[in-house]
Amino acid sequence: MTFSADFTYESRPVRVVFRPGAAVTATPGEAEHLGLRRLLVVCGSRGWAVARAVADALGDACAGLHAEARMHVPVEDADRAVAVARAAGADGVVTVGGGSSVGLGKAIALRTGLPLIAVPSTYSGSEMTPVWGLTEAGVKRTGRDPKVQPRSVVYDPELTLPLPVPLTVTSGINALAHAVEALYAPDTSPLIALMAQDGVRAMAEALPLLAARPDDLDARGRALYGAWLCGACLGATTMGLHHKLCHVLGGTFGLPHAETHTVVLPYALAYNAPAVPGALTVLGRALDADDPARALWDLAGRLGAPRSLAELGLKEADVAEAAAQVAGQPYANPRPVTAEGVREVLQAAYEGRRP
Repeated sequence: MTFSADFTYESRPVRVVFRPGAAVTATPGEAEHLGLRRLLVVCGSRGWAVARAVADALGDACAGLHAEARMHVPVEDADRAVAVARAAGADGVVTVGGGSSVGLGKAIALRTGLPLIAVPSTYSGSEMTPVWGLTEAGVKRTGRDPKVQPRSVVYDPELTLPLPVPLTVTSGINALAHAVEALYAPDTSPLIALMAQDGVRAMAEALPLLAARPDDLDARGRALYGAWLCGACLGATTMGLHHKLCHVLGGTFGLPHAETHTVVLPYALAYNAPAVPGALTVLGRALDADDPARALWDLAGRLGAPRSLAELGLKEADVAEAAAQVAGQPYANPRPVTAEGVREVLQAAYEGRRP
């Protein structure tokens, strides 16, 4: 990437603990470090057992366990969780699980200002960002607020061991999307380029290992490290076409989060490629590939991930409506976003054509 002497970089005030077993052994210490004494533990139904273990480790500092996190954070779920936190007299929130759990914790923080501790069990990267999202009446709104940035993040590779291979792959490629868009964001910087390159390389190397041996703890740690770096890239920059496409496909059409990012990423990158030669150079080094968009498409295919929006349940008749929504909203993107261009991207992604 061409060095620029004109950039701004803002580091986020987050403390990170990274080690196997840290979910149970380190979370109580992080609560004590932050001076928190009544923590609401938030998770989804699938992560209840781990969240229960974290809640038990907190002991008297646990004010309750709320296991109602869902994808895309429906606003009614946020309302309910805020009410639970207030009724419990919570002075902080611990989120245990993937992006849905972190998202619900952020919704609580946005309304109440309560500090967050994040214990991620997937590679979503949301724990490293001040970005929140809420879905109401089929429309997903997002925003940025320092209040929702977790104060502590506890990375425990052991938590990701039960993650099924299909979700491991799509969650990991979701993380790659954060780094890809950060490389050509209007507020990117040389530091972002370094984090993105190392994050993409770590994740792209780890995923094939995990597809072959899901219990490889070293590869799990490498993937979680990559997700951390990719998430940090997301937190420090402004996202473009790829993320806007995925927000519309998820919020309006109910497509699954990580799988949608996996399908869309190669097509969004191919669309922007003519305008981002520097980003392609960095990605080429990280992926050891001449054509990063095609390399990402090939990676998903080799690992058995979905490669078309049709596979995820989108109807072809919905392509035009999704394109109109995406083209009708202003946001930063290195290449001008037109209705026709978005339709072409979505149609290719719907069919799963090779980019």
